[in-house]
Amino acid sequence: MTLLRRRAALALPLAIAAPPVLRAQGAPVKIAVVAVLTGPAAALGAQLRDGFATAVRHLGNRAGGRPVEVQVIDDELRPEVAVQKVRAAVERDKVDFVVGVVFSNILGAIARPVTESRTFLISSNAGPSTFAGRGCNPYLFVTSYNNDQVHSVMGQAAQDFGYRRAFVLVPNYQAGRDAVAGFKSRFKGEVVEESFVPLNQLDFSAELARIAAAKPDCLFTFMPGGLGVNLVRQYRQAGLQNIPFLSTFTVDEATLPAQQDAALGFYSAASWAPNMDNAANRRFVADYEAAFGSVPGSYAAQSYDAAMLIDSALKKTGGNTEDKDALRAALRAADFASVRGNFRFGANHYPVQDFWLCQVAKRPDGKFQTETLRKVLRDDVDPWAGECRMR
Repeated sequence: MTLLRRRAALALPLAIAAPPVLRAQGAPVKIAVVAVLTGPAAALGAQLRDGFATAVRHLGNRAGGRPVEVQVIDDELRPEVAVQKVRAAVERDKVDFVVGVVFSNILGAIARPVTESRTFLISSNAGPSTFAGRGCNPYLFVTSYNNDQVHSVMGQAAQDFGYRRAFVLVPNYQAGRDAVAGFKSRFKGEVVEESFVPLNQLDFSAELARIAAAKPDCLFTFMPGGLGVNLVRQYRQAGLQNIPFLSTFTVDEATLPAQQDAALGFYSAASWAPNMDNAANRRFVADYEAAFGSVPGSYAAQSYDAAMLIDSALKKTGGNTEDKDALRAALRAADFASVRGNFRFGANHYPVQDFWLCQVAKRPDGKFQTETLRKVLRDDVDPWAGECRMR
């Protein structure tokens, strides 16, 4: 064989192999954003969706140099519907990432079909303990928190305030049970009652009567979406505002437009609030408000960070999504400016971050938001991380 022919023979496999790689890196990054957009909790899902959209606009509709193609999926807060729609996105549409999920029962339903396909799942809100410990997964990342953590902030706050007797009111599903565990992990006083209600309950008259009769030092509650709107209104109407209202995901920017003055002064706990003073957050809040006419909440902020995380990872891999190990390492690095300031991943792919006690305030422009009062936990590692065997 002549030298020219040998060179041609060696070049041929490269010519055949190169185009697929080039096509993959030049093709759009496909991302499915899963959020509840139907029913009383739709406001939460809309914030999640819109926070992600704000980040994509900031990135010029590109991630790691590749164009971004976003598919929005309404999970309808029905696990069987979520699984069906997400399977189609993964198996038919070949998405590179599945992002989002407001509620833990939806995340629990879709986690297996997504991760078993070796597709990365980035939860920008739900953070159940079931995936933080022994159930940790190399294809699952969380840009929010472990459910227990935020609730433990309120347990610590109740301790710091000197409260000795607390009434606990939560919905009866995994995140509700995590809320109770988180609160009790730091609150050392007496829990006079643990009340679990259906996830679709809107009338709290019976529970409010029991709170009035128990006369606790405080109420601790986790009531997301429409549950929180009704509970806050009915709490004020029942004249119980003198019993301090300590909550998580009950008074936030997704529910405050409906709660308004009824929520003034009520406490919440979070890893982020709209008044955080850093460059990334100032830009995010201003542009979100300009685009959507409302104050962003944690659902939007954590979703914004999820998009920035994807961009940072693809920059490290040169846009390559096929090398799963390299992409995983790039995601773990979390090399982006988070709107909440300090942020890094622990060994279980859950964040290590600061947590704050917040309070509902009315801004000069008449809009309502939560504002940080003081830092309660610093660089907090979730309580299940030590059980994760993934290294």
